[in-house]
Amino acid sequence: MRPAVFLDRDGTIIEERGYLDRLDLLELYPFTTDAIRLLNRAGYAAVVVTNQGGIGRGIIDEPFLREVHEAIDARLAAGNARIDGYYFCPHHPDAVIPALRQTCACRKPAPGMIEQACRELALDPRRSVTIGDRRLDVVCGTSAGTRSILVRTGHGAHEEAMPRGAARPDAILNNLMEAVGWILRTSSR
Repeated sequence: MRPAVFLDRDGTIIEERGYLDRLDLLELYPFTTDAIRLLNRAGYAAVVVTNQGGIGRGIIDEPFLREVHEAIDARLAAGNARIDGYYFCPHHPDAVIPALRQTCACRKPAPGMIEQACRELALDPRRSVTIGDRRLDVVCGTSAGTRSILVRTGHGAHEEAMPRGAARPDAILNNLMEAVGWILRTSSR
């Protein structure tokens, strides 16, 4: 079983846009490709775990979500980087699609997406790290048995100022590139 870095999508690897509902709004941070390429070269699986309640709320649909992920993949591939898997939760407490209005094990802060990725991709959560711009990403990673990093991009600067509660990140850093540097320096793989 290999280690992974579980990446939140919006506000961590791409610019935060609220509900991303048009491809022309998709923008990777300038450091994203280099950071993911470093993870790839170091032997980490790079796995996106993202709440996509916009599906349940009727704002986007799964075919559009696949288009977004294919566009991310194309941009990363141009820089010799890759995502090993995408996991998403379409549920939302206010979903307009009745089947998606539910309490589930996959919506962060629940660890379901990470647990599923670990099973399907043979990943070791104890040797893995979760990175995100919200405290719910930290709780998700901790609940799944990974170390966790809160980044200040996206909502991170605001989230950092909020009471910690159950969210106890191993590090709080400025962005994904700093987080990857921290992982590579502190890893005992």
